[in-house]
Amino acid sequence: MRADTEAAPRARIPADVDQPDKIIYGLTARQLAIVAVAVAIAYGLFKILGPLLPQPILIAIMVPLGGAAIVLALGRRDGLALDLWLLSAIRQSRAPKHHAAAAAEPVPAWAPGPGMAVPQLRLPARAVSEAGVIDTGEQAVALVAASTVNLALRSGDEQMALIGAYGRWLNGLSGPVQLVISAQRVDLSSHAQRVADLAATIGNAALADAAYDYAEFLDQLAEHRDPLWRTVTIAVTAKADKGRDTEVLRRADHAATALAALGAQTAVLDGPTATAVLTCATDPYAPVDVTWPRSRPGAPVTG
Repeated sequence: MRADTEAAPRARIPADVDQPDKIIYGLTARQLAIVAVAVAIAYGLFKILGPLLPQPILIAIMVPLGGAAIVLALGRRDGLALDLWLLSAIRQSRAPKHHAAAAAEPVPAWAPGPGMAVPQLRLPARAVSEAGVIDTGEQAVALVAASTVNLALRSGDEQMALIGAYGRWLNGLSGPVQLVISAQRVDLSSHAQRVADLAATIGNAALADAAYDYAEFLDQLAEHRDPLWRTVTIAVTAKADKGRDTEVLRRADHAATALAALGAQTAVLDGPTATAVLTCATDPYAPVDVTWPRSRPGAPVTG
């Protein structure tokens, strides 16, 4: 049995955080306004009709008025207050009864225009430097790869410490950050080919045979299985007139260091690896992965 200090942290989150404030007697301001209007109308009728009508008839007039006010103030229908529901019904009945095309959002500048073929799609990334800085025009982006951390295997105090450290990193951010968690296919065939190529350079025959056996096992696994792995990528941004590339790399190093303190394995991606991540992100169903780098856009390829 776990001690109280090792219990999993729990926080009660109310489900009615968007409810209006209660003013008096558990009534909201809108409900009080409805009741006040009904009381004013009833008082006016009493002052006008009181001297003219007998008391039973006056009560018969006041009771339905009070009941309607109470139902209107306290009643609910389909999760809405009854007065709002009736107002929506009136608006619906008076609205024009014909279909109209909704206003479409403007097309992003990087999307293909009319008559432009899909292969001519231009994404926001304009260039990728050798250090891994991605130029998107308005801002610079650097990518940080991180592994996940299993909280279920930690004690309550350890979980609170990890959550606190993660919260301090979030509170210390000075610019927009995007966390992308995705599942991608693992290219075991290419990995097996690289293992086989390296095995040919091993001088020890026993180690070379073991490497060839491992490459054959990877080929068989890729033939019968479709393995996936989970990737966590953090995009750090920076907007500055001068020293933008240096600033975004500094923020990426800070994010990698802060998350490494949680027990995660982190790394700031260089240019070829960042290019591989972007390539796989644009075509997640391709039988390739980010385990091998790609040539950066505009970089000369020699052989």
